[in-house]
Amino acid sequence: MNPPLLEQIDTPVQLRQLSEQQLPHLAIELRQFLINTLSRTGGHFASNLGVIELTIALHYVFNTPDDRLVWDVGHQSYPHKILTGRRSAMSTLRQSDGITGFPKRDESIYDSFGVGHSSTSISAALGMAIANHQLGLDRKVVAIIGDGAMTAGMAFEALNHGGDLDANLLVILNDNKMSISPNVGGLSNYLAKLLSSPFYASMREGSKQLLQRLPTMRELAKRTEEHMKGMIIPGTLFEEFGFNYIGPVDGHDLPTLLKTLKNVKSLAGPQFLHVVTQKGKGFPSAEDEPCIYHGVTPFNPKTGEMVAKSAKAPNYTQIFGDWLCDMAAEDERLIGITPAMREGSGLVKFSEQYPDRYFDVGIAEQHSVTLAAGLACEGLKPVVAIYSSFLQRAYDQLIHDVALQNLSVLFAIDRGGLVGADGPTHAGTFDLAYLRCIPNMVIMAPADENECRQMLTTGFQYNGPCAVRYPRGAGVGKTVEQKLTTLPIGKAELRRKGEKVALLVFGTLLTVALEAAEQLNATVINMRFVKPLDVEMLKQMAQQHDLLVTLEENVIMGGAGSAVNEYLQPQAQPVLNLGLPDRFVEHGDTATLLAKCGLDAQGIVDAINKHLNKLQA
Repeated sequence: MNPPLLEQIDTPVQLRQLSEQQLPHLAIELRQFLINTLSRTGGHFASNLGVIELTIALHYVFNTPDDRLVWDVGHQSYPHKILTGRRSAMSTLRQSDGITGFPKRDESIYDSFGVGHSSTSISAALGMAIANHQLGLDRKVVAIIGDGAMTAGMAFEALNHGGDLDANLLVILNDNKMSISPNVGGLSNYLAKLLSSPFYASMREGSKQLLQRLPTMRELAKRTEEHMKGMIIPGTLFEEFGFNYIGPVDGHDLPTLLKTLKNVKSLAGPQFLHVVTQKGKGFPSAEDEPCIYHGVTPFNPKTGEMVAKSAKAPNYTQIFGDWLCDMAAEDERLIGITPAMREGSGLVKFSEQYPDRYFDVGIAEQHSVTLAAGLACEGLKPVVAIYSSFLQRAYDQLIHDVALQNLSVLFAIDRGGLVGADGPTHAGTFDLAYLRCIPNMVIMAPADENECRQMLTTGFQYNGPCAVRYPRGAGVGKTVEQKLTTLPIGKAELRRKGEKVALLVFGTLLTVALEAAEQLNATVINMRFVKPLDVEMLKQMAQQHDLLVTLEENVIMGGAGSAVNEYLQPQAQPVLNLGLPDRFVEHGDTATLLAKCGLDAQGIVDAINKHLNKLQA
């Protein structure tokens, strides 16, 4: 009996030694391997099942790694990882010291571009195509982008530039939500083959040259071609950008994919291939509920039932979602905005209860912030629900459109701090630093879930721009008061009275700080506000203690601790700043990562004792 095909492939070179007739069976094996693997590790599921055939076809037709494949977002890169030498490492996916869930340049030579956020692939691939031209290299470059990522302006900026340059670039649109075209069939596949064929390309180019001497006829022919294409295929927009549109093609039909890609590979200039796939293909539960199965925890590979999590406190995202609905019931001015993260940011219930006050703007973070600014100008109260790492994309709009005009926009910033398995591309480790330098901003970091609700209410009622920054995951089990109460702006809270050492805690590290304080007999202050600081509390703590220690799940450089340093500098008060190091913290279990960064209770105690010894030496 012959061994499974998948076990014979450790590199795309071995894949290309298979016959085309063997590839459909390889797709079956690869899909089953992926299901079995993710049923144990969890990870991005439905999107990866949808690109099995496309990934096989790409590595079969193109000479990777010399030819460049640039994946957008990276949620669909698992089959690519499996076919490029990482099959045996898939059991370590998204775990400490294991492989990442996204393409990463220093993980494999086949990962041409590191990615975790969306809509970057066309720009990066265009840069590579330009470099190839400058260096005189005959190397193919392919960008694979999802239909969701095409909602971002950056993708269209790159298309606009690439079409104008006439670069040798192939952009593949992986359309898995049928958002651009209806179901494809034999006619569409026939058109894809026809429009990508050398005969069509040469006839099209020859006709152009022939009509150069007849301007009127040339314009008529151009308009006729665009009109006919616009009637039968949805590619006119991309043609206007300067790309030759091909498709739509069935992304699960390997023979058609192979034929089309071979044809496209021989064409010069910018090409746009529209591939229609089904998210969750081959796993019924994921086909029926692609959103639920977008990212999975371990599950039963036969039934699709996910392993039940042990009962614990509600997570911060749920706290926000409940607060949003409660506040909307109290104030009809509230508008909820999200850049394509309805589920991730906890807006599902709000979108159902208040559909007229809910806006999902797509993957367009910049637009989401300026949209909120416009709403605020007219007296409404927008709440922008956004991940910390995604808000980085709208930094200019945050400064110029909101803060500069001192508009009342509340930023509910999810995923503050480390995010575990998703790693540094999704970690919110910079927001306290990049927010606190902006005039007019009020910045809060809750210590627990009840305080998160209070801070959201405080920020909503505040007249000006405000940010509430909270982490991923569950709270500490604090009882959440249903009443919508506010906190006094810029006031900290004494949580434990001790001697000599005072811990000034910003955010959810308060729990481990209290544990560490028991060993040190230290004072603990829940600072609550990164900006404005409670300077009266700082004065008092400086007068009563030998050492002040700041704690934050944010980079130390420029963070909340730096704000304390700036205020206390004239007093020459000894201050120890504890937080995240000046490096990108890799993926893994969050508690383990915090411990490695010295931000567990024992790490805090050890760092303080070491610093005290230096002061006493």
